[in-house]
Amino acid sequence: MDEELNYATVTFKTNGVAEFRKSNSLEIIYDEVKLWDAHPIISENKRKAHIFSLHRLVLVSLGIICIILASVIISLSISFTYKHRRQNMTFTMQNLKLQAENEALKRRTEELVRERDQLNWTIGVILQYDNFPVKEHCPQKSCKPCLDDWVLFQSNCYLFTNHDYYSQWKNWEKSREFCQEQKADLVVIESLEEQEFINNHTTEYSDPKHGYWIGLRDKSMMETWTWVDGSNVTVMFWSAEQPAYRSSCALSNPHADPSSTWVKQGCDMRNRWICEGRALIRNP
Repeated sequence: MDEELNYATVTFKTNGVAEFRKSNSLEIIYDEVKLWDAHPIISENKRKAHIFSLHRLVLVSLGIICIILASVIISLSISFTYKHRRQNMTFTMQNLKLQAENEALKRRTEELVRERDQLNWTIGVILQYDNFPVKEHCPQKSCKPCLDDWVLFQSNCYLFTNHDYYSQWKNWEKSREFCQEQKADLVVIESLEEQEFINNHTTEYSDPKHGYWIGLRDKSMMETWTWVDGSNVTVMFWSAEQPAYRSSCALSNPHADPSSTWVKQGCDMRNRWICEGRALIRNP
């Protein structure tokens, strides 16, 4: 790099004479003075400092942008997660609510079906009567499943007669007529539970031969026993001890073993009896 020469005029004061007053006797000497110009070095440093500051500003700006972007991403992620969870919770709550509504609707439907069946049952019982005894079945406008003195079991009503005198007892045919007048019939036993129920409501009376007429009869006298409703005998509770003579009507003897109370007797014998009819209101 070429050196640049700068010239300057240097004035020396002598003996108090002003610089602008020249004397013939004063010799003015000019000398060459070399001065270094520092401006290029300062400019270079400033330029480097400026570039460094610019780089630093760019880096800081990029850092701030990265932080902002990261914040935005985190915020969006949190917002998306919250929204997703909220949607899941809403969906779950809606499902639970829908399930609860379906269960309630199902229960209500089942209740309505039971009520419909009970009403149809009650109408069928009422239609058996030419003149339905409302006062007896529905005193104070509140209907009962069974009349007084009748016992409810499952969906039927049972009347266990308890007359103490021989004159009040009836043969098989008269017993059945009495039951039919009550819109019922002699009892038909179809299960062990029903047999046990009858045993629990019959009592011993008179001598060991007497019992309660049931709706079982052998019309053909050929040991072909059928129930009064025309059905065949599906369960049997015959007593091991039977009369020696042929008999065509059956009674339940409370003197016998509870698991085998059926005894064959002559249809003209007088006994107590058991009636069975449909309940006005059927058990659910």
